[in-house]
Amino acid sequence: MGDRILIHRLAVFAHHGVLEEESRLGQRFYLSLEASLDLRAAGRTDDIAATVSYADLAALATDIATGRRFRLIEALAETIAAEALARFPALTAITVRVDKPGAPVPAILDGVAVEITRSRHG
Repeated sequence: MGDRILIHRLAVFAHHGVLEEESRLGQRFYLSLEASLDLRAAGRTDDIAATVSYADLAALATDIATGRRFRLIEALAETIAAEALARFPALTAITVRVDKPGAPVPAILDGVAVEITRSRHG
């Protein structure tokens, strides 16, 4: 099945990182979600109860990213994926991407990112 709900580059200001300055000062992160689920019933009935609200997905990701502190963006992505699958039974899988444009690395780059995919079946 190729049905998906996509949220692109949801901006949040949060305090994640290994360095003490990152936790103290904070920085911008971008969250992208690709939620897999069957959207046929929602498309046929035009009923929000037959889908997962993208507003609810965005709120969940925002709450996790701004309400908790993670040293690693891998842990942030993992938590968002796990909690989305737990909260929304209609999801069969979710891909979470966390972009960190202000990563403190000694290189000239636009940023770093991690992307994970988790499903109910492994």
